[in-house]
Amino acid sequence: MSEEKKGFFRRLREGLTKTRDNIVAGIDSIFSGFSSIDDDFYEEIEEILVMGDIGINTTTSIIEHLKEEVAEKKIKEPSECKQLLIDEIKRQMDVGDTAYEFENRKSVVLVIGVNGVGKTTSVGKLAGKLKDQGKKVIVAAADTYRAAAGEQLTEWAHRAGVDLIGGQAGADPAAIVYDAVAAAKARNADVLLCDTAGRLHNKKNLMEELRKIYRVLEREYPDAYLETLVVLDGTTGQNALAQARQFKEVANVTGIILTKLDGTAKGGIAVAIQSELDIPVKYIGVGESIDDLQKFNAEQFVNALFDVKTEEEES
Repeated sequence: MSEEKKGFFRRLREGLTKTRDNIVAGIDSIFSGFSSIDDDFYEEIEEILVMGDIGINTTTSIIEHLKEEVAEKKIKEPSECKQLLIDEIKRQMDVGDTAYEFENRKSVVLVIGVNGVGKTTSVGKLAGKLKDQGKKVIVAAADTYRAAAGEQLTEWAHRAGVDLIGGQAGADPAAIVYDAVAAAKARNADVLLCDTAGRLHNKKNLMEELRKIYRVLEREYPDAYLETLVVLDGTTGQNALAQARQFKEVANVTGIILTKLDGTAKGGIAVAIQSELDIPVKYIGVGESIDDLQKFNAEQFVNALFDVKTEEEES
């Protein structure tokens, strides 16, 4: 495990402290407080998971599978359920290897999300990550509504050492994407990263705008693999889930970037988004620096959440 990754998971573990206190302390008291596995036992676990922002549908599914396992393995001791519960949550969240297919192809990554969730920053960090993997990256500043977005992205692109294609404030986002595609083709870029505006309060405009961008991409860059990532703020819990649902209505969302997971008690939302919407969380952010955005790993996330120490981390 590289130092950077080690540092990240240390921060993730620290960042999830509030979520852990919110969920795990309660679960541990159930495992130690109940002497038998009965309906009350399951109900208590259910309540804690729901309160921990894991979501109703997800929790129901986790509990159902837990009951099946307990019956199948003829488990009688509540304490023996803990590992089963942890494994079940991991299973709900596993994204599989195909989640990062765009890295292996010529691709366009559209990044959408409402203002204030860390969208532009995430685009900058992702550009840096891909560049570090040896990829030629071009960033398109197609969020032309927020004047500061262009300046912010210019700063990130400079820091990541990647080319930026931008326009004037108020310019047509689809026109910027068009220019960026031309540049990506001319410079033989591996990945074109587009920062787009996300205004959910006016869904009709957002829909139109995204449609125009999708049309440009289909027409001008048909052989590029298209990835659409929604950036959500982890501190907003159920609200983030609602946003993801709305974006799913207007775009072909293929993944989630969950930011600001450090210092929130609502980290359980990562589990909910994944299984309620069937959209994988692909990246998580736990801080401000360029290394603070990492690929999501269900195993490590759930271990950090339940404070399970792994040999890898201790070595």
